[in-house]
Amino acid sequence: MDRIDAMRLFVRIVELKSFTAAAAELDLPRSNVSYAMKELEKRLGARLLARSTRHVSPTPEGLTYYESCRRVLMEVEQAESSMGEAVSNPRGRLRVDLQASLATAFVFPHLGEFCRDHPGIDLVIGTGDRLVDLVREGVDCVLRAGTPRESGLVARRVAMLPTATCASRDYIAANGTPATIAQMREHLAVNFLSSATGRIEPFEFTVAGKVQAVAMRGRVCVTSAEAYRACCLQGLGFIQAPRYGIEAALASGELVEVLRDSLPPPMPISVMFPQQQQMAPRVRVFIDWLVQRLQGAPTVPG
Repeated sequence: MDRIDAMRLFVRIVELKSFTAAAAELDLPRSNVSYAMKELEKRLGARLLARSTRHVSPTPEGLTYYESCRRVLMEVEQAESSMGEAVSNPRGRLRVDLQASLATAFVFPHLGEFCRDHPGIDLVIGTGDRLVDLVREGVDCVLRAGTPRESGLVARRVAMLPTATCASRDYIAANGTPATIAQMREHLAVNFLSSATGRIEPFEFTVAGKVQAVAMRGRVCVTSAEAYRACCLQGLGFIQAPRYGIEAALASGELVEVLRDSLPPPMPISVMFPQQQQMAPRVRVFIDWLVQRLQGAPTVPG
């Protein structure tokens, strides 16, 4: 293993806190990883990693070496990326994490197009609503709904999606239709627990150009967009959701929209990635492609 590869391996061990996870990510035998780190420590004459039964952490010397490795590897990638072939024909593995419902609606139906246009890029795609530690998990970029809160990341807004306040037909039949925001307070909601803040998101209504937040009581609290819609369809209360995910149910009458004169603010959609001096071409082309897919997104994707 040459020095650059050893540096890459060491960096991923530190970030993943695991020999096994780094070996799996880099497709290396676990024994090779252990041997490479022993040789690295021997060559440098310093103990770089403190090992326990549960995880691996850098020693003070290891942390200093880690920061140096990160700078060197970034410069190497920038040097390689500056070559014409790398820019015009980006290559390598790209790890992304996409909010699940956004991916289903706007990304996966067109992913074949991206793969055909960029045959040198291998994609590793995660989906979900959880917070992702991009550096520790080796993720190049994430696509998320809502206002970005993660510090240390660059956020590029790609869309503002229209939203609606609605409940199921059965809920409306049993509990009536609220005509004002004040009447909304008398109803139940399916509440959404933000993974970013650990708090329940309030309902929001636009009144005379200003946003009014309303804390709704509810018997159910969820952490994913899919569960949010499913619980609403089961008659468990009101939700506020982007129209693209509920338009069919609104059209069929399964869901009933209320307070159209006090719409929730549109949902911001952003691509987020680590701050860096020069972005790798494989990351740049994927982000640009996401922007094209999301900007001007219709109310009903198609």
